[in-house]
Amino acid sequence: MTRKPPAAPHTPRPHSLRRRLLLGILLPVVVFITYNTISAYQQTLASLNTAYDRTLLASAKSISEQLDVTGYEEAAHLRAIVPYSALEAFEADNKSRMYYRVSNLQGELISGFDELPLWKGTIPARPPYAALVDFYDDTFRGLPVRVAVLLQPVASSTGRAMAVIQVAETLEVRETLALQNLRNTLLRQALLIAVIGITVVLVVQRATQPVRQLSQELQARQEGDLSPITAPAAPRELQPLIEGTNEFLQRLRHLLRHQKRFVRDASHQLRTPLAVLKTQVQSALRGDMPAEQALHEIRDTVDRATQLANQMLALAKVEQLRQQSAPPVTRFDEILRGVALEISPLIAQRDLDFGIHTDAAPIVAHEWMLRELTRNLLHNAVRHAPPGSELSVELRADGRHAALTVSDHGPGIDDELALRLFQPFSAGDVRTGSGLGLAICQEIVQALGGSIALTNRTQAGRVLGLDAVVRLPLATSADATTGAAGMPEGAQSGA
Repeated sequence: MTRKPPAAPHTPRPHSLRRRLLLGILLPVVVFITYNTISAYQQTLASLNTAYDRTLLASAKSISEQLDVTGYEEAAHLRAIVPYSALEAFEADNKSRMYYRVSNLQGELISGFDELPLWKGTIPARPPYAALVDFYDDTFRGLPVRVAVLLQPVASSTGRAMAVIQVAETLEVRETLALQNLRNTLLRQALLIAVIGITVVLVVQRATQPVRQLSQELQARQEGDLSPITAPAAPRELQPLIEGTNEFLQRLRHLLRHQKRFVRDASHQLRTPLAVLKTQVQSALRGDMPAEQALHEIRDTVDRATQLANQMLALAKVEQLRQQSAPPVTRFDEILRGVALEISPLIAQRDLDFGIHTDAAPIVAHEWMLRELTRNLLHNAVRHAPPGSELSVELRADGRHAALTVSDHGPGIDDELALRLFQPFSAGDVRTGSGLGLAICQEIVQALGGSIALTNRTQAGRVLGLDAVVRLPLATSADATTGAAGMPEGAQSGA
């Protein structure tokens, strides 16, 4: 059974800046315009109701003028002579129809349309007009109508009573005007949205032109061209991106130079011991020297090649750690004491009078870097110190910096050699070293923002020994408190 290869993961398409701006601008605008249109339509209907309600009130008052009464109180009898043609003058363009009903307070029909629903409301405490009038919406003959009811006192020489006059009007004219206003509003709003959309597209097209030009310039570059981007005409918003890209290109150039130098140095430096090793093996095979002596020489060559390879890898690791961010806070004094304990057999082998003093020194650094720095300095000091002499190590902290001083009683070095020893593969004695130990130390110190120096210790013009002095910045007070928890401030010991 053949298994299908797993489907490639779906890569989402990148979002378009133009689409984001269009959605980000047009969506709120459309929502606001929709709300504004609905609100404007409702306000238009309210304004039309106010205007046409006045017409309904005028119609009701016109009907009230056609009323007569005889009798008083419960015996009052209302009469109305209202031809329907009297309301035609209030009908607008024959688009709406008006109906009326006249009754007494008991609801008895006096005149008009009996099927018009009887008013059962109340007069507002503050009527909109100087009359006992109320306006409400209702349905008549299946059509929505607007109704005005007027409580009109009727008096004559023979009687007095209260009449209830209802005038209803269909809503064709009001709705037609409201819809026409709505259409005009929508047309203007649509034009506004179109103008905003076109403006956004044009502005985005123009604003992103520098980005496209920058992209075209980068695509047109030759392979391996890591020169900085020069775009002085780019907008200010793009300058942080350009600066960040240039910083990245600078780090990449530095890393590539370091790798090329590492490959070049490795191929050059390892070629010599391998060639020597090959010669020694051939010589041993021919029997040019005793086998035991040949094996000893081969072992020494392998040891030097191994030391060289390890130091070159250490040099490369320094650069790797330099690229990493946010190193932890490490106790330099603890690292120093641990390394001194590791090389104590070498110290005892050379019968050195060794002394060490350390202050608490929290350093923002990777533990490996401090360990490698200390190991190289102590190994150099032990190797060059005369047998039976003194070798002292001091680590002092002054609140801002930690100063490590490794002092031996050797012959010292001249000033020119002191500067040259920090260069890779520059050894004082090519028979005892590869010339990478101090170069590794300098790379580590520079990565940590410190300094390193070799100084002859003299007295009365006579060289007493050599001091290797390293100064590194201490961690901040908060970090130092966290890193130094539980450690005494000035632990000392001697050996």
